[in-house]
Amino acid sequence: MEGLEVTVLLGLTILAGTLLAPRLRLALPLVLVILGLLLGFVPALREVQLPPETVLLLFLPVMLFWESLTTSLRSIRRDFRYIVPMSTLLVVASAFAVAGIGVLFGMPWEIALILGAAVAPPDATAVAALGRLLPRRLFMKLKAESLTNDGTALVLYAIAVSLALGDQVTPLSVTWDVLVSYGGGILAGVAVAALATLLLRRMSSTIVINVTLLLVPFSAFLMAELVHASGVLAVVVAGVIAAWVSPRVTTAASRRQADAAWPFGVFLLNGALFVLIGLEVQYVVHEISAAAIGRLVLVTLAVWATLLVVRYLFQLLNGLFQPRTPDRPARGARARSRLVSTVAGMRGAVSLAIALSVPAGVPEGVAASGRDEIVFVTAGVILLSLLGQAPFLPALVRWARFPVDHAEDEEYELAERAISGAALAALDDLAAEHGIGQEVRDRVRTEGYQALEFANARALAREQALVDAAADALDQLLDEPDPYGTGGVPTTDDTEPDGGVGATADPAVADGATLQIIATSADVDLAQRSPLIRHEEHTRLKLALLDRKREVLLGLRSAGTVDDLVVRRISARLDLEQVRLQGIEDID
Repeated sequence: MEGLEVTVLLGLTILAGTLLAPRLRLALPLVLVILGLLLGFVPALREVQLPPETVLLLFLPVMLFWESLTTSLRSIRRDFRYIVPMSTLLVVASAFAVAGIGVLFGMPWEIALILGAAVAPPDATAVAALGRLLPRRLFMKLKAESLTNDGTALVLYAIAVSLALGDQVTPLSVTWDVLVSYGGGILAGVAVAALATLLLRRMSSTIVINVTLLLVPFSAFLMAELVHASGVLAVVVAGVIAAWVSPRVTTAASRRQADAAWPFGVFLLNGALFVLIGLEVQYVVHEISAAAIGRLVLVTLAVWATLLVVRYLFQLLNGLFQPRTPDRPARGARARSRLVSTVAGMRGAVSLAIALSVPAGVPEGVAASGRDEIVFVTAGVILLSLLGQAPFLPALVRWARFPVDHAEDEEYELAERAISGAALAALDDLAAEHGIGQEVRDRVRTEGYQALEFANARALAREQALVDAAADALDQLLDEPDPYGTGGVPTTDDTEPDGGVGATADPAVADGATLQIIATSADVDLAQRSPLIRHEEHTRLKLALLDRKREVLLGLRSAGTVDDLVVRRISARLDLEQVRLQGIEDID
């Protein structure tokens, strides 16, 4: 099929999946894979092949960069001792366990190890698409692990390819490969992020800023590949640094544009990838003889089960070396958390890219005997993780009975009150600095107090809702009705809003009549602070207060008081307010 036809078909399939998923109550990636499988029954569509370099060089940099931008750096630092062994030692253990299964089913050792390297790492994009119903901390730990484990898998893949080529592999060469992969990937990511930061400081155009950001993941991947390091790790490091420095080196308008464009682009790439995975499964099935399919199905099931067992056991052993902190969950809660984490570790884009890359490094004779098997088993494991683990995950999370975590809501309320209070405290100084009149100053002060009162009221309402929910749960437990009924709150319709004062409205306006100017003044003195001057002063003062709020907010982030994701939420609201004040026409 022609490229344009394939593009339109993928777009229509993504649209159909987006419409069907809510109605079927299934995760969108799962629906898209099923649609891809159905499309694969059309012979012409089975010929649509996904080149491995497309996944590695186009899909992955964009998707991983976005996931890095939306990852909590504080969470990574807090759970660093958990993330490091899970992204390195677990990948190695999983790869060799899978290789052992492959050898038992008659695969050559080198081919089995390539298969192990392909399916060992859980995929960040699959985790992000399917794991958001997990508790925040568990989701962030799994996401950080998935973002950093690809480097280990690619090193193992390179070693397996070298063995298949007949090259000599020694402990020293393996150690060197690991150091180059991780060290070179980190340095490449830091270098590209630092260069991008210097460039962004000198830019003010929205389009130029976002084009520069778009080049960051591809540049980081390219620089790492040039030194034979991990391009995936370089993209992740560059993304984490970009997320940290972005509020200081980009503009509000550019961030609003990026926050709208990046999720949409990643959604399309993710959707296309899941559809293509379904097509790839159909293609490989029709390429393999019927006699071999039965054996490969058994291999796929055995590999999938092995990955789950190894992941659970490794977490069990890893937990023995974790520090005993006061907030450590009870033993039963830890066991349930390990089981949920095991099921949530799903395979995706990186596994498929490694499997499809086999002919590039393995001689033709070896590839002919093992390439199709590797692709079949890898695609089957991806399919099983989406079809078997994803639908089961919501029920498993409910069974785990994780305690409700209100930390993010509490931090959000704390940050809102802190920045609003700081802005009010600095209002007089900022007004004097910018030459703001008293009328505008009082107006902005009133708006600030109203915002602070709203933030306080919202925090109290949330706390009261928790108390009420606990009381209701206790009532249900004791099987006693609420003696107060509605809690003493009047239920009649006689109360008036706004303290009991009824609002009057112009009947003409209420009936939908055309709104007209009621009065005009012909003697407005433009020299005595006209509406234009007051509007300009109001805008300048509000922008100065927004700058003050951002400064305090970033200070809370630096101190570790507020999480990166909370800062991102509040920053998005501040950016939206700034764009509204400045106007769309002034964003550049």
